[in-house]
Amino acid sequence: MAIEAPLSQGVGYGVTLGLGGLFALGMTGLTAALRRYQGDAQTSEEFSTASHSVKTGLVAAAVVSSWTWAATLLQSSSQAYNNGVSGPFWYASGATVQILLFAVIAIELKRKAPAAHTFLEVVRARYGTAGHIVYAIFGLFTNILVTAMLLTGGSAVMSSLTGMHTVAACWLLPVGVIIYTVFGGIKATFLTDYAHTLVILIIIIIFTLTTYVTSDLIGSPEKMYELLVEAAERHPVAGNAEGSYLTMRSSAGIIFFVINLVGNFGTVFLDNGYFQKAISANPAHALSGYILGGLTWFSIPWVCATTMGLAAIALENNPAFPTYPNRMDAADVSAGLTLPYAAVALLGKGGAVATVLLIFMAVTSAMSAELIAVSSIFTYDIYRTYINPKASGKRLIAASHAGVAAWGVVMAAFSTMLYYVGVSMGFLYLFMGVIISSAVIPSVLTLLWKGQNKQAAVMTPILGIATSISVWLGTTQHYFGEINVVTAGSDMPMLWGNVASLLSPLIFIPIMTLIFKPDNYDWEGMKNIQAVIEDPDAMDDIPEGERANELRREISRHTMTDTAALDRASKIAKSVALFLTISMLILWPLPMFGSSYVFSKSFFKGWVVVGCLWIFFALFSVGLFPLWEGRQGIATVVMGMWGDMCGRRPKRPMPDVYMDGTDADVVVNGHGLKSGMGRSWFWMRTSM
Repeated sequence: MAIEAPLSQGVGYGVTLGLGGLFALGMTGLTAALRRYQGDAQTSEEFSTASHSVKTGLVAAAVVSSWTWAATLLQSSSQAYNNGVSGPFWYASGATVQILLFAVIAIELKRKAPAAHTFLEVVRARYGTAGHIVYAIFGLFTNILVTAMLLTGGSAVMSSLTGMHTVAACWLLPVGVIIYTVFGGIKATFLTDYAHTLVILIIIIIFTLTTYVTSDLIGSPEKMYELLVEAAERHPVAGNAEGSYLTMRSSAGIIFFVINLVGNFGTVFLDNGYFQKAISANPAHALSGYILGGLTWFSIPWVCATTMGLAAIALENNPAFPTYPNRMDAADVSAGLTLPYAAVALLGKGGAVATVLLIFMAVTSAMSAELIAVSSIFTYDIYRTYINPKASGKRLIAASHAGVAAWGVVMAAFSTMLYYVGVSMGFLYLFMGVIISSAVIPSVLTLLWKGQNKQAAVMTPILGIATSISVWLGTTQHYFGEINVVTAGSDMPMLWGNVASLLSPLIFIPIMTLIFKPDNYDWEGMKNIQAVIEDPDAMDDIPEGERANELRREISRHTMTDTAALDRASKIAKSVALFLTISMLILWPLPMFGSSYVFSKSFFKGWVVVGCLWIFFALFSVGLFPLWEGRQGIATVVMGMWGDMCGRRPKRPMPDVYMDGTDADVVVNGHGLKSGMGRSWFWMRTSM
C-alpha cells in the first residue's frame, strides 16, 4: 500500500548526490593527505591489499561495515515484525557465526598464501584454470547478489521516504562510492567503513534510546512489553508459542534461521571482499580483527530489529504509524519498509531523515567493499592472468579503476531490471543460498584439507547448483502447483533449496574422492603466488636488479618468520570460533526454543538491557578503538597539515630500519616487528 513520502524528493537527491559527493571529496582528500604526509603512494599492492598493514580496530570496523547491508537493518526488522523477538536473534546469530568461522580461513590464508591478492589466485594455484574459472563464476554470482540487495533495498527505502524514483536511486547511490574507491582503493574503503559504521551505530543508539527511554508512544521496555501483548491478542502469530511475539518458539522464525544460516555462508566464504580484508590485515591483527568484528556486528541487527521491528508491531494501531488504520501489507514488509515506518511513527520527519542516512551509510559502505572485491578479481584473476601476465603496476592500477567504474554501472543497470520485473530485496536474500552455497564446502576445504582433489573441487559446485535449483523449483511445484516469483519465494521452497545447496557437497565430494583418489597437496604452490614488485614513489615497476631481488628475499624471509605465530593463531581461531558458534546457535537460543518459553516482563526488560550494553560495546570497539590504534598516524597527518598551513612543513622522519642479526625481527624505531608483510612495507618505503 502506497503512503505519502514524509520527505521531499530534494532530500533524496541531496543525500545521494550531496552526501555522496561530500564523502567522495573527503576520502579523496584524505587519500592525498596520506600520500603527502605518510608516503602512502597508490601502487597496485596498496590499492588492493593496503600493503598488508591494517590493524585490529580497522579490520573489525571493515568487517562490520561490509556485513551491514541494507538487508541487515531492513530484513531483520521485517523478521521481527513477522515473528517477534525470535526474528532479530535468529537473523543475528545465523549471520554472525560465518564471520567467526571465517577467522579460521583468514589465518589459514595468511599461513599458506601470504602474497595473494584474491582467493581465486589461491584456487588457481591449487586446481589450475578449470577450478579458477568455476570459482570465479561463483564469486561473481555472490558479488552480483550482494550488490543487487544493497541497491534494491536502499532504493526502495529512498523512494518510500523521499518520493525519489527507485530507478534514480539505483543509479545515483553508487556514484560517490565509485569516485572515492577509484581514488583511494581498499585503504579508502577501510576508512569509509570506519566512518559509516560509526554513523550507523550512533543512529541505532538514537533509535534505541528514543524507543525505550524518551518516546511518548513507548518510552520503556515495560510499555513495549504491554503493547506487544496487546498486539498478539489482536492478531496472534501462527506457529509461535501461545501466538506471542515474545517467544523464541516460532515455526516461521526457525525456518528463516536455517535459510539465513545457509545463505550467509555463501556470502561470506565466497565473497572476495572478506578474503581481501584478511589479506590486507597485518598478520598479527587478522584473528583479533575478525573475532572482534563478528561479536560487534551481532549487536547491530539484534538491537536494531528488536527496537524498530517490535516498535512497528506495537505502534501500527496508533495514528502516528504511516499505514494506520491498516497493517503493513506483505509487499512492504518484503521490501524492507518496517524500519522506516517505525522510525516515522517514533520521530516523525526526524526519523525519516535518520533512516535515510542509516540506509545510505549501509548501502554505500558495503558497496565500496563489493567494488574493490570485483575490481581485484578483474585485475588479478582476469587481466593479469589471461590478458597481460606481465602487466606493470601502472597497468594494474588502470585495470582496477576500470573494474570499479564498470561494476558500478553494470549493477545499477541490473538493479533497475530487478525493479521492473518485481524482484525485491527480501526475495534475493532468501534466494542467494540456492545459487551460491554449493561452492562453500569445497572452497573451505581448499585451505583446510590437502586431500581434496581437483575433480571434487571443480565438479561439486556445478553438481550442487543443479541439485539446489531442481529441489527449489520441484518443491515450489509440489507445494503450490505453479511457479512464479511469489510461490518460489515462499518459505518451504527456499528452505529446501538452500539446504540442498549447502549440504549436497557432503555427498559429491566423498564420491569424487573415491573415484579419483585423494590428493596429497603440499601447499607450496600457494606460497609461490607473487606480490607485485614496484617503486611506491614513482609507481613504476622496480627494474630487475638488486633492489627488487632483495625485496623478494625480505618478503620471503619475513613471512617464514611469522609461521610459528600464525600456527598459534590458527589453533586459537579454531577454538574461539567453535566455542562462540556453539554458544550462539545452541547454548543460548535452543533451550528457550525447546521449552516454548514466553518472555515475562522482567525477562524482556533484561533482554533489552543486554542489547543496549552490547551496542555500546560495539561503539567502543569499532568507534573509539581504531582511533586509539591509529593515533600515531593521525598525529603525523595533523602535524604535517599544520606545518603546511604555517609554511614550514616538517620533514617526515624516516624510520630507523635494520635487521637485528637474526631472521626473527626487523627493528623500526627501536620496536621489533613480527608481521612479515608489514615489516616489508616499512623496508620497501625506506630502502628505495
